[in-house]
Amino acid sequence: MTSPLSEMPCFALYAASRAVTQAYRAVLADEDLTYPQFLVLVVLASEGESSVSALASAMFLDSGTLSPLLQRLEARQILTRERRKGDERTVIVALTPEGRLLHDRVTSVVRCLDPAYGITTVEELRDLLGSLHGITSGMSALTDTLRSSSRSELTR
Repeated sequence: MTSPLSEMPCFALYAASRAVTQAYRAVLADEDLTYPQFLVLVVLASEGESSVSALASAMFLDSGTLSPLLQRLEARQILTRERRKGDERTVIVALTPEGRLLHDRVTSVVRCLDPAYGITTVEELRDLLGSLHGITSGMSALTDTLRSSSRSELTR
């Protein structure tokens, strides 16, 4: 008997997301990093530095969720947080040299997960990412609409 869940795209995405996150968790455990902390390393290694608000936006997190994560990384001397001169409201984060080394080390380790995606060509990767970005964009727009609509408007 086929489970009704197997025919729901939302469940397939949920299950895939959990599986990917669990695999990353297992690989990152040796470096005492969580998956969101790893993502911070990836963004900062690419951008050089970032405001907390830009980093939160890139990671689809609110600053209340991101700030404790950044505090833990700062306590480990993986990144620095400094208020922007001339605008004390803006906090800028950047990797330390130790953070850059950690990023490089972890990035090479997580490559062992790549074959599990089952992607063998650049085109397949591009197609998958395009589909996932499209779903994210579409669902984000729909969520905004749902939040601003009343229940009666949705059922018309």
